Amino acid sequence: MISQTMYELGTKKSTIRTIFEFGRRRAAEVGEENVFDFSLGNPNVPTPAFIKQVAIDILEHEEPRAVHGYTVAPGAPKTREAVARSINKRFGTDYEGKNIFMTAGAAAAITISFKALCQEGDEFIVFAPFFPEYRCFVESVGGKLVVVPARPLDWQIDFTAFEACITNHTKAVIVDSPNNPSGAVYSEETIRKLADVLRAKEKEYGHPIFLISDEPYREIVYEGFTVPYIPNYYDNTIVCYSYSKAFSLPGERIGYIAVPNKIASYEKVFGAIAGAARVLTHVNAPSLWQHVIARCAERPSDIGTYVKNAKLLYDGLIKAGFSCVQPQGAFYLFPKALETDDYAFCERAKKYDLLLVPGADFGCPGYFRLAYCIKTETIERSLPLFEKLAAEYK
Repeated sequence: MISQTMYELGTKKSTIRTIFEFGRRRAAEVGEENVFDFSLGNPNVPTPAFIKQVAIDILEHEEPRAVHGYTVAPGAPKTREAVARSINKRFGTDYEGKNIFMTAGAAAAITISFKALCQEGDEFIVFAPFFPEYRCFVESVGGKLVVVPARPLDWQIDFTAFEACITNHTKAVIVDSPNNPSGAVYSEETIRKLADVLRAKEKEYGHPIFLISDEPYREIVYEGFTVPYIPNYYDNTIVCYSYSKAFSLPGERIGYIAVPNKIASYEKVFGAIAGAARVLTHVNAPSLWQHVIARCAERPSDIGTYVKNAKLLYDGLIKAGFSCVQPQGAFYLFPKALETDDYAFCERAKKYDLLLVPGADFGCPGYFRLAYCIKTETIERSLPLFEKLAAEYK
């Protein structure tokens, strides 16, 4: 009568969302200030004032039909051109509006890209730890997700394990840097080696292997680290971007797909992206927010709160006895749990109203994720509770 797969996806919520909803119920019982919810990557930093000012100016002074009506499917031409100019200015590329397809955030960009590329029997490789939704995105378009085991020492790529996962069925490799959940940034050395491996495998198998770069955290990178722009290292790269994190706009759903001119069969790839968006009922990205991005694409992001929160939480956890790789970007920590069963560990943390996400959901059992895009005061008040939790294991 119905699709069993869709039913299961619709009724079985992600662990992250389940924990978040538990936190909402718990807050109603004990008070918001007494729940330390590190579950959801929902930015607490206020949306920049210039975004609000631009949105108001557009609403008050631009023609309503243009603001609220349909745009062409790939996005308003002025928005695509503005995004292309911004990318060119920062990364030395040669994009035009025709290289940009505006989307309703990064999730839409990624799913559209998977749908555009996937044929029967195709495999998509991802590196643990990884964003759990990749699995359902890939499987929903008929692909198979292949997971490369993690390198916990620094969360860079284990190339021996990676090369063992590549087959003639590999259609694409997914990269997420700065990474959710580890906060790691893939180094230039890592990206160069990744590109070398993929070029060699393309030659061996006689077909393109695409690299899909998921970049919602690109602007949230800390001092001393840079995020290589992957199309400058590997031609067959598709970039999926969202303004959700950099501008604290997760609920507005605005992002883009960038398809470089050098990609194999550019016209076919871009056409397939347009077709995938069509069948996924992606009529067009939200019109108002396309207008906003057209004016704000080159504006800076303020990451000062994330820098402060990262140091505060990292130092506090290390002091309490946890082991953790220091974050280089994004707004997550990914410490080692204090017992092998990360689900049991996160369940035990609930008695202190510490809401943590098990690492197994990210492909790394024995770890847990903390989203520190929350109030600094909340982190400060949580640290004694982490010390009490850690004391139970001593």
